[in-house]
Amino acid sequence: MGFPLPHPMRLALDLAADAASRGEVPVGAVIMRGDEVIAAVANAMHHGADPTAHAEIEAIRVAATRLGHQRLDDCDLYVTLEPCAMCAGAISHARLRRLYYGADDPKGGAVAHGPIFFSQPTCHHRPEIYAGIGEAEAARQLRDFFRERR
Repeated sequence: MGFPLPHPMRLALDLAADAASRGEVPVGAVIMRGDEVIAAVANAMHHGADPTAHAEIEAIRVAATRLGHQRLDDCDLYVTLEPCAMCAGAISHARLRRLYYGADDPKGGAVAHGPIFFSQPTCHHRPEIYAGIGEAEAARQLRDFFRERR
């Protein structure tokens, strides 16, 4: 018997599913401050013709605008896929307090794979990291999405 997913990760997974239905890679991200949802978005690279429109970047943009400050040090990020190097850098610069992510990304991830960004001496801020939250569903969404395109 598994534990119920935290509400923010359930929301991120639902956003990822919606993104897949629109032809976007299914990744969803939610930024929380306490019990308040500050940002809830999904990947928007394809439809926005923007290679930087990863869910994490979009969520950070929305949260910073909404809160009126680039520092999100009292906020937590939930994302369905291990962040890439670009997103890990943005997470560090935004000073997010905690990172919760679902599926590992051995090819493009930068938290537990690749450069392991937050362990680098040039990284100025390291969030608390919690991996594997909703991992099975997040991985299934990604596998199904890419299987349909092959």
